[in-house]
Amino acid sequence: MSKVSENVAFAQSAVGAEYPSIPAVRQRELDIAGKVVVITGASRGMGKQAALDFARRGARVVLAARTVETDASLPGTIGETLAAIEAAGGEAIAVATDLAEEADLRALIDAAMARFGGVDILVNNAAATTGDIWGKPFLDLTREEWLYQFAVNVHAPFTLTQLVVPIMEARGGGRIINLSTGSGEVFRQPEELPKLGAVGGFSLAVPGYYSSKRALDRFGNAMAPELHARNIAIIGLHPGLVATELVAIRVKERGLDDSVAVPMTVPARMMVYFAACENPWEYTGRLFWAERELEGLGIPLA
Repeated sequence: MSKVSENVAFAQSAVGAEYPSIPAVRQRELDIAGKVVVITGASRGMGKQAALDFARRGARVVLAARTVETDASLPGTIGETLAAIEAAGGEAIAVATDLAEEADLRALIDAAMARFGGVDILVNNAAATTGDIWGKPFLDLTREEWLYQFAVNVHAPFTLTQLVVPIMEARGGGRIINLSTGSGEVFRQPEELPKLGAVGGFSLAVPGYYSSKRALDRFGNAMAPELHARNIAIIGLHPGLVATELVAIRVKERGLDDSVAVPMTVPARMMVYFAACENPWEYTGRLFWAERELEGLGIPLA
């Protein structure tokens, strides 16, 4: 039995009758061609990979990120993601967006409405993970830095959700997918690996990031009943340690071991699955671990 299978078995054995069991049957995926998908953090990493995967399925993609021009310290721009989608025959727009700015969030949804006439799927993927904030221990973290992480990781998804819910409801429903982290379990079940201080030499001691993402988890859990009444599902996805460009840079700089990192295609595939699955009510309000679900449900990457 693989390590992932062991974790799945342990999680299933520990779930009591009070809560629904972890899904074991893969659902049929609906056609999402023509659906409008807004993805934040789409200039690189999982956001870019998911944008490409949605576009391959015929979805029309709205790309949001701050990175418009090439940065020597980080690869990728929303323009490059747009070019890749268009080169493959897909349809998308790129909207420069600072998630900490409410005006930018409103402009993002306005742009989606102006170009495509609506929003069907929102993927809250972006997070504050760059710069000195990431590696600062608790006592060195300033209040401003703490608040900035909550602005990007929690308040932006809150505002975007408020903006798209009336639009989705008017279109018959929708899906909201929140990218989370290994910060806790929605129902205090072992739905994911326990919070670790480090993976090898890769430090995970980032209190602002984990605390804000935990708040995002609970937001999705709390909103699920209200959104269900509007035919909108809200699903949390823990991607695990993913081999993004940013992780590759940190591995190179610090000489860390990246053998435990999963390919970006793993969480991206699960984003598409949750956006396309026939019965999202089995998943709404819950938090799932991408690698486990991919294996447990037998979902192919292609």
